Amino acid sequence: MKKLLAIMLAAVMVLGLVACGGETAPETTAGTEGATTAPAGTEDTTAASAETGAPVDASSVKVAMITDYGDITDQSFNQTTYEACKEYCESKGITFTYYKPAGDSTPERVAMVDAAVTDGYNIIVMPGYAFGGTIVETCEMYPDVKFIALDVAMGDILEAAVTNAGEKYDYNPDNWKLEDYVDISNVYCAVYQEELSGYMAGYAAVKMGYKHLGFLGGMAVPAVMRYGYGFLQGVDAAAAELKIADQVTVEYAYGNQFHGDADITAAMDTWYGEKKVEVVFACGGGIFTSAAEAAAKVNGKVIGVDTNQAAVIDGIYGEGMTVTSAMKGLAPTVKDALTEIIENGNWANYAGKIVTLGLVDEDPTANYVQIPMDSTQWSDTFTQDDYKAVVAGMLNGSITVSNATDAMPKVSVTVNDLGNLK
Repeated sequence: MKKLLAIMLAAVMVLGLVACGGETAPETTAGTEGATTAPAGTEDTTAASAETGAPVDASSVKVAMITDYGDITDQSFNQTTYEACKEYCESKGITFTYYKPAGDSTPERVAMVDAAVTDGYNIIVMPGYAFGGTIVETCEMYPDVKFIALDVAMGDILEAAVTNAGEKYDYNPDNWKLEDYVDISNVYCAVYQEELSGYMAGYAAVKMGYKHLGFLGGMAVPAVMRYGYGFLQGVDAAAAELKIADQVTVEYAYGNQFHGDADITAAMDTWYGEKKVEVVFACGGGIFTSAAEAAAKVNGKVIGVDTNQAAVIDGIYGEGMTVTSAMKGLAPTVKDALTEIIENGNWANYAGKIVTLGLVDEDPTANYVQIPMDSTQWSDTFTQDDYKAVVAGMLNGSITVSNATDAMPKVSVTVNDLGNLK
């Protein structure tokens, strides 16, 4: 109940586009709380509850997860969500399966929701902003199904709903009333305070000794901007503590797309080569590939985003490349939501809400935004205890982080704002 109370106190209805896909939220500070008829890659898990936790009526609950356009081995949103769902359901004796769309499109994802409902699944978990259109197409069609959408913001839903109504969406959710276009009363959407984990990553990097850093965002949508602006605030705070603000520089740019390519890699070659950038926070879908490709040529470093990207980046581009990752706590979100909805009967506290999640506990691993305890490259100058102190400061309000995206934050370190690379 501690987390539920914290979430309900911290919850705000958010407006905008989702991360690494985008979204806006009101000003806050840290410390406040082609379809296939038989889905490819499904797996049913029905565990005996007698030995694995509190018994539940497994016959009345079936949980399904739909992947976005990747697989459950993507070491990102899909895998994290799948593993959290599977672990929870196994522990409670609940039937669980996942469905993988045949392609990357809303119709393909909708087809998998149709298949899940036909198969009797009544709680459906969907990770990522790509599900905005899926929600619009299915939530009213299946009013008895409970939908849990991770990192899907009001803007993602509005974009699809407004377009379906034959109108032109202007990407400013303040100008629209969601209820005029779709009834999401059976949907729970969780979005995240990206600025907090961005701050953590920037603070950690400077405390570890990096003085020339880079931020490579995907597109300049609000959630990516919150990551970037939080990163700048963390860099600045650490530099101020070390009294080296005059020695720290950040190259700041957006790729204007959510994937890497030869042009962006060439720009990163310049950063790591001529400019001597030491570490780049690569924030925005697959755009990390360009940063990592360039870093690999000169033994440079990268900071991951959204999930713990150390395994995939280090595995492909070089062991030890990933300094840390600015993460969203997808696993805690899944487990807490399923616990509250299934075991505690608190669906009414979630239904129809778009909730912004952040910090709820001094234990960093329990929070909805964090950097990884297991793979961050801790050092004598930035230890796990130092990180825990940052989290505690955010919780008690002694550390504040703005989530405003109307202007770049004022900082004492040097920031070279390069705009869009393309």
